[in-house]
Amino acid sequence: MDEKKGKWYFKTWSLIASFFCFGPFMLPLVWANPRFGKRSKVIISATAIILTYLLTMLLLKSLGSLSSYYQVLLDEKI
Repeated sequence: MDEKKGKWYFKTWSLIASFFCFGPFMLPLVWANPRFGKRSKVIISATAIILTYLLTMLLLKSLGSLSSYYQVLLDEKI
């Protein structure tokens, strides 16, 4: 019965949820998925890597901004 439906970790919702939770660490699931062709796997992988890079740069920029705000607050107290 479960053989026909496929594994839960190969379902699209599972891959999307794992991307939001684990980022690029979900790529082995994409490459092991028998439903995707090689072209789809490459596109999904490239998209995941680019999104991860952009989000990491955004995080670093935000942390730098927060650091400068805290530095201003600390300088005002002294």
